[in-house]
Amino acid sequence: MKFIDTLKNVWKIEELRNRIIFTLGLLLVYRFGAQVVLPGIDASQLGSLQDSTDGGILGILNAFTGGAFANASVFALGIMPYISASIVVQLMGIAIPYLQKLQKEGASGQKKITQITRWLTIGICLVQAPGYLASLQPMFGIPSSAFLLGQGGVFYFSSIVILVTGCIFAMWLGEKITDKGIGNGISLLIMVGIIATLPKSFLQNMNARFTSGNGLMMILFEIVIWFAIIAASILLVMAVRKIAVQYARRSATGGYEKNVFGGARQFIPLKLNASGVMPIIFAQAIMFVPGLIGGAGFMKDSSAGSWLVANFGGNSMFGLWYNIVFALLIIVFTYFYTAITVPTNKMADDLKRSGGFIPGIRPGSETSEYLDKIMSQITLPGSIFLALIAVFPAVVYQLMGIQSGWALFFGGTSLLIMVGVAIDTMQQVNSYLLNRHYDGLMKTGKNRKAVA
Repeated sequence: MKFIDTLKNVWKIEELRNRIIFTLGLLLVYRFGAQVVLPGIDASQLGSLQDSTDGGILGILNAFTGGAFANASVFALGIMPYISASIVVQLMGIAIPYLQKLQKEGASGQKKITQITRWLTIGICLVQAPGYLASLQPMFGIPSSAFLLGQGGVFYFSSIVILVTGCIFAMWLGEKITDKGIGNGISLLIMVGIIATLPKSFLQNMNARFTSGNGLMMILFEIVIWFAIIAASILLVMAVRKIAVQYARRSATGGYEKNVFGGARQFIPLKLNASGVMPIIFAQAIMFVPGLIGGAGFMKDSSAGSWLVANFGGNSMFGLWYNIVFALLIIVFTYFYTAITVPTNKMADDLKRSGGFIPGIRPGSETSEYLDKIMSQITLPGSIFLALIAVFPAVVYQLMGIQSGWALFFGGTSLLIMVGVAIDTMQQVNSYLLNRHYDGLMKTGKNRKAVA
């Protein structure tokens, strides 16, 4: 009843209701586009492409695009080129003074950074689109008869234009959802794509269980494990270390009183996992390299090359060595990404300017060093926890015999994105409810009477 009453309250707020409807409408457009096959390709002959994306690294990529990759859709590239461009621009901001200057200019600087990201997205699409089209037949086994207009220059030119346009249109949808809808639009597009592949993966696993004769009990056990790992992911996303902060009480003359014990006490929340899913994305990108090196010409016929291909290429993502290296890379990248995204120096300076201090720590450099020390301490357990969640799909795949497609939802990037985006969206809805004096989605208790 409490949940139903909260949903009724959501519907009562006209602005929130309009934003939700607008968001659902654009998400529906995105899902429709994921089913539209590129002109000149016979959709009935894409079975080999869909089979090759049932699991492994290609399965993750297909999940991020909501099945558009396996459908040879106009949205086959999904929103990932924009994500890649955003990561590149963010990393370049560390070394390029011009981008550092833009980051300090506020809204106007952010607008220019967004434009740079958009142009870089187009550049990445122009590289990925021809690679995707060229791989359809030799790598994914699509027969030549599936290309109704042949594979000449006209097909390539038109398909590249459509794929690039599809990515830009998806980026536009995400930005419009962020501006006029609810939640982060880009993240919602990825989450909806991941959720779209979930029913198919679950049904394939359920069919395999019933075929093997140990169906119902194992499926129930898997669901229990799945909910447990979701709960662990929620804890990882929301866990914070609170650093107590004391603010000096301002006197009537405008200065600060020497006796600060009457001042307001607040907290600086330092997230246990401040880097989100970025370390997993970085690590997965690096994990492509050993397999490519092993298959290269100078190592192709050597024993070392064969070992690299066997343990790091193809569908080896559920293997032992792959996941050991994967976990270590996640821990390293967690420290790296946290160091560049959590500005402890700026936090200390802002705290000093606002008249605040951490009890027992001098304002300024000592505060910065203290915050940096705390971040280093909490990043270690956070990175280990993140690595364990990332490799958990391989654990359930090996120990429980779960189908590869369904195993991907037991951790890793897919699950963390779903949990993180869901929490972020609920918090935005929650703020609307609390502003109108309703109980929020994330709060228990009796509803308060709305204020007209």
